[in-house]
Amino acid sequence: MTITYGCSLPSRGVMASPDNLVSLALRAEDLGYSSVWVSDHIILPRSVDSFYPYASDGVATFIPDEPYYEPIATLNFLAGSTTSIKLGTHVLIIPYRNPILTAKMLSTLDVLSKGRLILGAGVGWMEEEFEALGLDYFDQRGAVTNEYLEIYKELWTKVRPSFNGNFFDIDEIGFLPKPFQTPHPPIWIGGHSSPALRRAAQYGDGWMPIGLRPPAILEPEELSDKINIIKDLSIKFGRSEDSVTPCFSTHISIKDQPTNDRAMMQGIPEQIAADLRLYQDVGVQNFIVSFPASSLSEQQESMERFAREIIPLMPI
Repeated sequence: MTITYGCSLPSRGVMASPDNLVSLALRAEDLGYSSVWVSDHIILPRSVDSFYPYASDGVATFIPDEPYYEPIATLNFLAGSTTSIKLGTHVLIIPYRNPILTAKMLSTLDVLSKGRLILGAGVGWMEEEFEALGLDYFDQRGAVTNEYLEIYKELWTKVRPSFNGNFFDIDEIGFLPKPFQTPHPPIWIGGHSSPALRRAAQYGDGWMPIGLRPPAILEPEELSDKINIIKDLSIKFGRSEDSVTPCFSTHISIKDQPTNDRAMMQGIPEQIAADLRLYQDVGVQNFIVSFPASSLSEQQESMERFAREIIPLMPI
């Protein structure tokens, strides 16, 4: 089993700039990371009451008055600056965008990058952002996401696409270019709720939850249980139990001195490698890591230390 390591890039906040994104993407490519990832929000309302699923108090930390780059445009920019590294959305909020236009944009990105797109897909959590975008189906966002994923696949794989759904109908259209990858770019489903597991089993090539950010803990035992649920659901959907590749996304904080009182994924390289192996043992095949940093040099140093001091400690 080959283990891959991807790296999140700063597409929002004080670190977001064209030069930083290119520098970090090229450094990730040089260091042997398999992929780079950018996140997605379009509009950040100034008042948010929706529960943020990756903070213990449910309060989002996004700042409305800071840059937040659109992910598909950002990955197209990075596709022209890099040569081999995979380019992923972590995650694209599927209900936000017209499915036909989005399918075309993603297909174009895959062709222009010569097959380097990974579509990380999610349903969204911020009702206020749906409202700001003029979308009235927040409560139906799961069903909308499922239908849009079906539309993507129809447009990407069929010579004469046709689709009749609850939200969209397609008939008598041409759709080119098809994606470079066949049958289509891999779709990795985000989230860790029961609907997300079902969506991963039905539509996903991978499952990419964020963990170790309370209340989304997902320690190895819990993650293992959810992987087994996906395997069972995959069979029910007529797929093999190994159709969905498990991924795990987490923050990494590398320390110079060992401590006994530490959180997972924080510590000296040997401690972090031991934590990663616990996830590998339950079936994780792809890790996406992010590093707390306030400057380009700080993030580059963390990327380099992880690649040179931690990855070599992991089983091949």
